[in-house]
Amino acid sequence: MRASGKNLYGHRVDGLTSIQEVRQAHAQPPAQGTPEAQEPIYRLAGRLMARRIMGKSLFANLMDATGKIQLYLQRPEIGDEPYGEFKALDLGDILSVEGYPFHTRTGELSLHVTRFELLSKSLLPLPEKFHGLQDMEQRYRQRYLDMIVNENTRRVLALRSQIVRECRQFLDARGFMEVETPILQTLAGGAAARPFKTHFNALDIPMYLRIAPELYLKRLIVGGFEKVYEIGRDFRNEGMDHKHNPEFTVLELYQAYSDCRGMMEIMESLITTVARNTIGTLQIQGEDGNAIDLSSPWRRVSFHELLEEKMGADWWGLPLEEQRRKARDLGLEITDDMDAFHVSHEIFDRLIEETLIQPTFVTRLPAYLVPLAKRCPDNPELVDVFELEIDGREMCPGYTELNDPMDQRSRFNAQLIGRADQEGEVERIDEDFLTALEYGMPPTGGLGLGIDRLVMLLTGSRSIRDVILFPAMKPKA
Repeated sequence: MRASGKNLYGHRVDGLTSIQEVRQAHAQPPAQGTPEAQEPIYRLAGRLMARRIMGKSLFANLMDATGKIQLYLQRPEIGDEPYGEFKALDLGDILSVEGYPFHTRTGELSLHVTRFELLSKSLLPLPEKFHGLQDMEQRYRQRYLDMIVNENTRRVLALRSQIVRECRQFLDARGFMEVETPILQTLAGGAAARPFKTHFNALDIPMYLRIAPELYLKRLIVGGFEKVYEIGRDFRNEGMDHKHNPEFTVLELYQAYSDCRGMMEIMESLITTVARNTIGTLQIQGEDGNAIDLSSPWRRVSFHELLEEKMGADWWGLPLEEQRRKARDLGLEITDDMDAFHVSHEIFDRLIEETLIQPTFVTRLPAYLVPLAKRCPDNPELVDVFELEIDGREMCPGYTELNDPMDQRSRFNAQLIGRADQEGEVERIDEDFLTALEYGMPPTGGLGLGIDRLVMLLTGSRSIRDVILFPAMKPKA
């Protein structure tokens, strides 16, 4: 084609109209017997997705970011040479077309093409029409191809962008300020997870990709900002499965003079608002087909109450050995060094969480699970927190944040006893964060929402890879 003088890769196209705009402007066919005007003339651009030749006429499908439209060409009208050139196009080619809209006898909106131009030649064939791109690994490795041929992939990924935008608008309207905190950090703090480690050559020091922005966001609360949030990437050097990716997107927010009940109200309002504004309903379907109702109010139940519902009203009064025996009878692996809270958490983690299908705030968790939260005034072994469970998985933790620097130091120390990273380096405490607390942090509520899991929930996606543009994949040999 190049040898024949054809330009296979064109240039800028002005005056474009989207396919969606054309469809909206000409949604209704004219009254029966009324001829359609051969105007206005529209200029569209997109990818050629199908073609059917019928003698001296040709039908084709053009797709842009907003949808598809049928094209119609007549050989006598457009000319022998252009007609032959269009017939020679390959599926996947990108082109611009000009023409006027009309409705076929079956009522389908089409564009009567009077002129076209090849903008970019597709050198590789698209997947076969009727079976599409079925190989899941290929879909994730070649996301661009997945988006070309799978309309649902484009829908989910476009909806993800809309969900993130709605989260921002919700928080901005409530007076929160969006901020950016360091991704490269000298200490991996804010959560208990194995970090990705690198080296900063200019300073000749080890650095870590953040596992959470929490400690920096709290520094901002100390500094006087009373409502802050960040939507950004966190990184955890751990396993991959259908619910976990080593890099993931999180919304974290903190509000001075609030607590975990204030965070529950924000979380419930945020998710219901985002659902209404993106998918238009609060009635959704869970991963296993469960009907989920996001309508307020959501259930609030303590960790203790859930254990009593599962194990009996006398659970917390049983001797430790009896608790271990009962847990083992349920098929759980319980070791002799587990105390009552560890045994109970194992029961919750393995047997109770998966049953919490409807939105549920699980409150008052054991203190050892959450080292950055404030203790409950009536029971120092518990912390004033919640875990939001929907469809049998955790969506969001929220805390009444710990602002006592002495208590924080002792709990950091307890958390680090006997711990080291994989290279044998002992983890260190973020002394600067403790210094910040010593200057005084007001009573504060905080929460962290996994954006990927929220998108999974609202789109009905079964795998986190379906809602991430480019998920992590093991390189091919």
